[in-house]
Amino acid sequence: MQHYDVAIIGGGPAGLTAAMTLSRSLRRVAVLESPADPRNACSHGVHGILGLDGVSPAEYRGRAWRDLARYGMAELLETEAADLVPGPGEEDGFEVVAEHGGPLWARRVLLATGMTDVLPELEGFRECWGATVIHCPFCSGWENRERAWGVVTADPEFAAKAPRAFAAWSDDVIVFTDGAAPEGDPGVETVTGRIRGLRHDGGDLRAVELDDGAVVERGTLLWQLDQRPVPLVSGLARNRGLVLREDCYVKTDGSCRTSVPGLYAAGDTITETQGAIESAASGSTAAFQIIEDETA
Repeated sequence: MQHYDVAIIGGGPAGLTAAMTLSRSLRRVAVLESPADPRNACSHGVHGILGLDGVSPAEYRGRAWRDLARYGMAELLETEAADLVPGPGEEDGFEVVAEHGGPLWARRVLLATGMTDVLPELEGFRECWGATVIHCPFCSGWENRERAWGVVTADPEFAAKAPRAFAAWSDDVIVFTDGAAPEGDPGVETVTGRIRGLRHDGGDLRAVELDDGAVVERGTLLWQLDQRPVPLVSGLARNRGLVLREDCYVKTDGSCRTSVPGLYAAGDTITETQGAIESAASGSTAAFQIIEDETA
């Protein structure tokens, strides 16, 4: 069985940034990353990181691994982690059970798995997702500026502030509740019908179709999707004592430690504030804490 100082589950900005910090601190690292497309594969580019603005998710990962290769401390394992089996004592590390390949042992483990987006099964949604149906104005608002926006949400507070919150990108913002009855008057034009499908031209949104046959022209939708933990995290919550918050993100102590000794979490796994640079910063914080806890 291969032994590592740290196993990182997930190879996005959080996991790769942690791998860099740990590599430069002479820790031997295994990064377990599924060979399937990452969650942000449909994105036109990664934004907010100076010097890398607009690179594709694949190019971001490629550059990161070229940087990591210079140190020779991090190894990419193209597989998913199926389980983490803690040793009998708090300092006895973890057996990391992989979907493919043999198990490995690591003294510490960092969860950087991200979350799973629950995509609605609507005609046209997947073609537009990541381009003109977006989840974050900071990530994709620039590319969708000066278009007619629709905000899909059943949250009355979020709906009420939508026109003001997104005014920098669009002066034409309405709200779709997708069948939910609005609570009171949100003070913004609101469409309450259930969404049946999206009309688009090669992923460029043209209009929203409702169940009653109505068609509402829009160029961009900002959609608050539900998210759920990846299967590994759900299993750890059921079987290994990992505590999740009420909103299903991993609960940490503010320094990326989880409820399981030796197990840390970073990036989208722990917060709804999700962006590449925020995840990278979280991964760095986790790596610093791992090193500090090892030497305490």
